[in-house]
Amino acid sequence: MAREYELKPAPSVEGDSLAGTTTSVNRRQFLRYGFNTAAGVLTASLGILGFASILLPPGATGGGDLAVQFWAKGREDEAWYGAKHLQPMTKTDFKNEAALSSTGTSGASGVWNGVPVVVMYVEHSKNAGTIESNGKARFQFTEGIDETGKYVGHFDDLAEADPRLMPSEDLVMVFGRCTHLCCIPGWQLVSNSFTEDSWTPGGGDDGGTKLFCICHSSRFDPTVLEMNTNRNRSNGATFQYAGIRRSGGPAPVGLPIIPIQLNGDNIEGLPDYVDWYTYCD
Repeated sequence: MAREYELKPAPSVEGDSLAGTTTSVNRRQFLRYGFNTAAGVLTASLGILGFASILLPPGATGGGDLAVQFWAKGREDEAWYGAKHLQPMTKTDFKNEAALSSTGTSGASGVWNGVPVVVMYVEHSKNAGTIESNGKARFQFTEGIDETGKYVGHFDDLAEADPRLMPSEDLVMVFGRCTHLCCIPGWQLVSNSFTEDSWTPGGGDDGGTKLFCICHSSRFDPTVLEMNTNRNRSNGATFQYAGIRRSGGPAPVGLPIIPIQLNGDNIEGLPDYVDWYTYCD
């Protein structure tokens, strides 16, 4: 029997017999209906791998614009940022939402220069000096391994060379394409033990606060920053990158970090490391 996932409510789509009539979906249904956790909509005619090029408008933030925008298409009534669809992300948005969380975290799907991203806020500056057992999230900087389990280096090695890779103002942004088959993970848009509002240190798979990819159940811990390696899909060249940890599922390695900066309160992505995203070219 195909494994089923409980879904948070999504708005019905006219003519779609699945929308609004079920609270769970299995992988077979997911593939059939093209349900994408990042946008939270049922798009029966769209393939999963083509989501970014079809649903996300090319250059959605305006050619060369560094601004990151909320992406809540189809979830305007459910996502905490639903009313902000295609509006610029601000730190205040995330900080206010994190205040409602027991872990001091918040996250949202977004679009930046036409590609899907996920932005997460972690109250590191507030929680770093407290005991880890209190369940309050903070960033952890650690060594990374490749898909064979071989040590590849420490996050600090990359951050020392470019300090902009460090979380900026308690915020971290990642390229929103899974390193397994380039599906699009979501932040707390499905309900299970991996996505619940809980946090444990160490980057294991036993706590909540994970990015979750419904396609094949890959999980990523946005609080654990490490060095990763991956391969260019076109030419097979191996590259190193700063990423968040893959904590479980079939994904071989973590997701690349896109360095950000604040322009006033607005969140902007920096395009310095676009070569890191070539595993989905």
